[in-house]
Amino acid sequence: MLSIFRRGFMAKIMLVILVIGLIAIVITGFGTGGSGVGGLGGMSGTTIASVGGEKLTSARLTDEAQRQLTRLRREQPELDMAAFLQQGALEEVLDQLVDLTAASVFGRRHGLGASRRMIDGDIASIQEFHDLTGRFDDATFRRILAQENMTEQQVRDDFANRLMQRQLLGPVARSAHVPNAIANQYASLLLESRSGIVGAVPSAAMGAGAEPSEAELDAFYRSSRARYTIPERRVIRYAVFGPENVAAQSQATDAEIQAAYRSDPAFAARETRRLSQVVLPEAQARALAQKVAAGTPFAAAAQQAGRSAADIALGANSREEFAAKSAPAVAAAVFAAAKGATVGPVRGPFGWHVVKVEDVIVATARPLASVRGELAAQIQKSKAANALNELASKIEDSIGESSFDEIVAAQKLAVKETPPVTATGASPGTSGWQVTPEVKPLLEGAFAIEPGEDPAVEAIQENQRYALVAVTRAIPATMPPLASIRDRVKADLVVRRASERARAVASAIVARINAGTPPAQAFAQAQVKLPPVQPLTATRREIARANAQVPPPLAMMFSLPRGKARLLPAPDGRGWFVVYLDKIVPGDASKEPGLIQAVRTQFGAIIGEEYARQFTTAIRDDLKIERNDEALKKLKAELAGPGAAQ
Repeated sequence: MLSIFRRGFMAKIMLVILVIGLIAIVITGFGTGGSGVGGLGGMSGTTIASVGGEKLTSARLTDEAQRQLTRLRREQPELDMAAFLQQGALEEVLDQLVDLTAASVFGRRHGLGASRRMIDGDIASIQEFHDLTGRFDDATFRRILAQENMTEQQVRDDFANRLMQRQLLGPVARSAHVPNAIANQYASLLLESRSGIVGAVPSAAMGAGAEPSEAELDAFYRSSRARYTIPERRVIRYAVFGPENVAAQSQATDAEIQAAYRSDPAFAARETRRLSQVVLPEAQARALAQKVAAGTPFAAAAQQAGRSAADIALGANSREEFAAKSAPAVAAAVFAAAKGATVGPVRGPFGWHVVKVEDVIVATARPLASVRGELAAQIQKSKAANALNELASKIEDSIGESSFDEIVAAQKLAVKETPPVTATGASPGTSGWQVTPEVKPLLEGAFAIEPGEDPAVEAIQENQRYALVAVTRAIPATMPPLASIRDRVKADLVVRRASERARAVASAIVARINAGTPPAQAFAQAQVKLPPVQPLTATRREIARANAQVPPPLAMMFSLPRGKARLLPAPDGRGWFVVYLDKIVPGDASKEPGLIQAVRTQFGAIIGEEYARQFTTAIRDDLKIERNDEALKKLKAELAGPGAAQ
């Protein structure tokens, strides 16, 4: 599906409030325009843009850019701010902020708003703010805000803006309609079948070639700095704390166990009733009740009233459950009757109820002794989570006033240290090192602080395990001497040369096929022993279902003209593929209405996103939007740091 956020490098990020990705919950994914921002003169150096009179400052833009970089580094740990900025990320974040602010200004001008109750509801819906019982936990909420260096008011303001944007763009996006004829055409295209062949030209089939000279090795080494550079490495000290550190204050007391037992209805004696029910207008309900009283079986009387056995069977219900399905008065009458009795008619909100009590099931109370262990475990788990969060907050509060060593000594925590590791957890030159599940979640935080800075508390497993983390040493990215990796460089160069020779052979095969030579003959003329060609057949729908798992030669076949061939590199420089398309069979979706409807739905979403983007552009055009390009350029240079490419 198309996406209005699909912009190369920035396709992976939107405007993120928190590291937990609140954007996916707060808005529907609309509104990143890139146009409509003109020049700006005479503005303050700290004001990057003005949207309908509302200013966007360099501080806010910096905060948002840093949060988005943090989010991206979860997938690309070695990404730094300089590379982030080189991809146009700062301008992209600014455009997103402009769109969000424009929607808010426009909405307020036209009477829209976001109440405190609406904002509270959205905040409370975020799972990362919940405790182990599934309830919103204020301590967790504030701890995450502290980690993100955000105030509660900042979060509320962002939620208010996004709620405004959702109110504006949601109806616009949902208004899209796709005619059936268009959906049929695209659905038929999905059923199109293509057949062809793929032939491999492996680098291994080319032979080792001539021995590289020292000069050639040196030139290849110097031209491949990115390949051989060892990324920045850091030595990380950390001290883990978890439930074992709060075990003493987490034990369940007898009073707590008894209180939990009394408050849980699951342990009390419980009566359920298996019921059959018919709901009818008053006259019909009285007639049915009279038939039952005269001896007609309830099911037969219900059938005569047009109700099947499946319609009348309610199964086992507690009084509360049945009251929710009918009305309290109906439930009271039914649960006062004896087994086998027929109750009613009794008036309910949807008609008159006639109910047969098929069976009465009484479950005896579970004695406290039989569930004490179960309750104790539940209480201990909940208390441990709360105590652990309190300990994490206490340690965080002491950061800045106490050193790493002082904190771990005060809390009696065991300290561990890693060898020099990269942001991915690798440790080049350290024999036998493997990043552990305990260390892996700490890497991102460790690469966000510098040696000598205050330590930080990082979550290994939220609400269950944490660590105090400090960085003792940072080793800059370095390129090892050629002599230390000579064998590796030589092997890489040999592979590169073999791949180049394989490409020449494969290119010649493609040229012969496209000039009219039959594929089998074109491969035979290669004068190199190659693997047999393989047949390929697939439909577009199969390609779509396979998504990223589809083999590249098969995917390429759907971009080729019939009777033509094309070159495709094999993974890891192992050679080349020659892909040839022989036959195209058109599809017909007229017999698959479900597919047509699915295509309509998907196209509706795509068009809805486009409507939302166009509406966002119209909002921007309606407002006076100015941008301080000089201030933006200056901020970008400051974020890139000294020596960054301009």
